[in-house]
Amino acid sequence: MNIAFLAHDKKKELMVQFCTAYKSVLMKHNLLATATTGRLIADNTGLPITLLLSHKQGGHQQINARIAYNEIDLVLLFTDPNTTEPWDDAQMIETIRCCDKHNVPIATNLASAEMLIMGLQRGDLDWREMLHSKNRY
Repeated sequence: MNIAFLAHDKKKELMVQFCTAYKSVLMKHNLLATATTGRLIADNTGLPITLLLSHKQGGHQQINARIAYNEIDLVLLFTDPNTTEPWDDAQMIETIRCCDKHNVPIATNLASAEMLIMGLQRGDLDWREMLHSKNRY
C-alpha cells in the first residue's frame, strides 16, 4: 500500500508520535509525505519515506495528483481545526475532495487514523490492491 502523510504545523509532532506507535505496521508499506512532515517522521522513526515538496511549494498538489492516478491507497492528514490560514484550509479541503472523488480512505485526526491503521493491519484495505492490479496492462 502507498500511504501519504500530511500535517499542519501544530500537528506534526502528533504525526511523529503516531508513526512511532505504528512503526511495525507502517514499515510494511510505501510511505510518502510532504517535505517537513516526512523529514520529521523519517528522522524520528527511521522509516523510509519518499519526500515530496513542502505544502507551500506544491506538496499537496503532488499528493492530489497521485491520488487521481490511483497511486495512493491511504491518506493521513492531521489537521489543525484552529488554523487561521485560509490557504491551509483550501489545500486541506482539496485533498479531502480528491480522496472522496477517487474513493481513497483518509483520516484527518488521531482517532480516525488509528481506525484506518488497525484496518490496514487486519487486511480490511486489501481491496485497494485489487485496484492496482486491475489498472495494470
